Amino acid sequence: MRTILEQIQQAAKRIEPYTVKTPLIRLSQLDSYLGCQVYAKCECMQITGSFKLRGAMNMIMGLDPEQLKNGIVTASSGNHGRGCAYAAKKLGIPATVVVPDSAPPIKVENIRRLGAEIVQCPAVKRFEVAEQLCQEKHAEFIPPYNAEQIMAGQGTAGLEIMEQLPEVDMVVIPVSGGGLIGGVSAAIKETDQRVTVIGVEPAAIPRYTASLPAGEPVTVEQKLTIADALVSNHPGTKCFPMVQKYVDRIATAEEEQILQAQKLLLTEGKIFAEASGCLGIAGVLAGRVAVQPDQKVCFLISGGNCSIQQLEILNSVEIPKEAERR
Repeated sequence: MRTILEQIQQAAKRIEPYTVKTPLIRLSQLDSYLGCQVYAKCECMQITGSFKLRGAMNMIMGLDPEQLKNGIVTASSGNHGRGCAYAAKKLGIPATVVVPDSAPPIKVENIRRLGAEIVQCPAVKRFEVAEQLCQEKHAEFIPPYNAEQIMAGQGTAGLEIMEQLPEVDMVVIPVSGGGLIGGVSAAIKETDQRVTVIGVEPAAIPRYTASLPAGEPVTVEQKLTIADALVSNHPGTKCFPMVQKYVDRIATAEEEQILQAQKLLLTEGKIFAEASGCLGIAGVLAGRVAVQPDQKVCFLISGGNCSIQQLEILNSVEIPKEAERR
């Protein structure tokens, strides 16, 4: 049986023709705000605007033609759906994407432009609807996070971090169902145990904060959050053991801190990212992720699929000064 690192390395070779190695940028202008040496792994600059293309492409390309003959179905808060739609278009197969009725219009439109069929429903019902569509269409389901192939694909971003910044001390990653942090943390820890891996999730949907002390996946109440890409209300059953094994700690951030992080990254870092992609920075601003001035800290900016109109909310947000961070 292949180790998880070998699976991630194989995924990197498989998806290389369809993805880009995203830049890892030194953002020294943010050091005084965050209290560490700031780096950003810019998955917001991936082809489809988020890391999700990595996992979707890896899983879909791992299926044989017989499995794909009737196309694919997925459930997504938006970014995974766009990744699946892009992969389906490249491979010439039909795709159906089930998205929450609360999904931002720009994410829905991005999926539609790639030729996928879109079905909208309440967020809590999206997996149920997707399962029904799979049965009706005899299509293959591509989960947004809860699969080894998905985590292996996402883990390729971790390989790139270790290649681009081998001296990194800490990597801070946004958390939802666990596909991203499961894969990336495995890639990092299997490469260098010295590196600290921290996950940050919205305080509104603290699925891992509730699950890790319980020792098993726990379903929390489904609530709205400005981090619209991080709406899963329970950990993936396959992701949870990976998080238990490889992640040092999970922290949370409140809505106001997420918006502060997004505005800080935009105005001072000059990086256009969606709120969900800024959770790591929000965790530091909240004082829930402890960093030191001499630490090289890489924040994985997971996505950039938002509209100019969505940024209007930032007009009234004040970025805290360094002295106010804690």
